[in-house]
Amino acid sequence: MTNEELKAAIPAIVTNVVFDESGEFLNVLIDSNDLLPTITELRNNKDFDFDYLFCETCIDWKDHLMMVYHLTSKTLKHTIVLKAKITNRENAQIESVQPLYKTAEFLEREVYELFGVTFLHHPDLRKLILDDYWTGYPLRKDYVDDVNMIVY
Repeated sequence: MTNEELKAAIPAIVTNVVFDESGEFLNVLIDSNDLLPTITELRNNKDFDFDYLFCETCIDWKDHLMMVYHLTSKTLKHTIVLKAKITNRENAQIESVQPLYKTAEFLEREVYELFGVTFLHHPDLRKLILDDYWTGYPLRKDYVDDVNMIVY
């Protein structure tokens, strides 16, 4: 599918959607509550066939967190970036996509550890890199590292 065809078809799955074509891929912005039904349809519907999650990460925009999912179809050769806004920074949570994409298992653990996003129904949500005694989320913009702080 072309980007125009994707933009015409995706609103049938999720009504509250915004498209952005400012980058390399078509960006599809949705509410975090719509993530699981949207991504399930994008994966299982053969018209889309987004069978490969090649990147999952998070962006801290200071007032909210944005989960970012890069999806591609190996058979249909199209790619999108699905973005889900999480407005509650203090209790950041979103559904896990690990049952749909096995690559999400470690990617979600990394985001959990470094950004503090809890992935609901993840089978093994625990720290991946940092030790169990680490406090805070090092990739959040409000994180302060007193030990490695550089003072000029």
